[in-house]
Amino acid sequence: MNILKQLQTIPAVSKFIINRYSPYRGAGISIDKIDLKNYYIRVKMPLTRKNQNIVGTHFGGSLYSMVDPFYMLILMHHLGSKYIVWDKSANINFLSPGRSTVYADIRLDAMEVEHIRELAENYAPVHRNYTVNIFDESGLRIAEIQKTLYIRRKKPKPF
Repeated sequence: MNILKQLQTIPAVSKFIINRYSPYRGAGISIDKIDLKNYYIRVKMPLTRKNQNIVGTHFGGSLYSMVDPFYMLILMHHLGSKYIVWDKSANINFLSPGRSTVYADIRLDAMEVEHIRELAENYAPVHRNYTVNIFDESGLRIAEIQKTLYIRRKKPKPF
């Protein structure tokens, strides 16, 4: 494993890299907490002139992008390099206008990762569905995102 990949397995380094990713910086998105060991990431985004829509609320694309890669990141961290993990599809339902800082808590657990390992044992594709909610500072649910991830155990390379 090269040094960059090794560094990216350290949560503080992952947080640093993602928080400096230009699309996230431009939208004001940042990781508030990252605890990959415990399958948890909290993301936040304040409302700024750079991420508001024409009516002054959070732009929908920024709301989606704030949660986009994190189920994949958690799974890649726990499954390791012997698995392929890709986002397959997503759907977002806007429930209320976001007018303040918004948050999303992305969580998985060890039993889910073990279940995926069992399902992928025979190298067949596994599709898993996850739902994440975005809340504002007052606890009002702003949006609900459903994501489908494609996971497959990599086939061994022939000699």
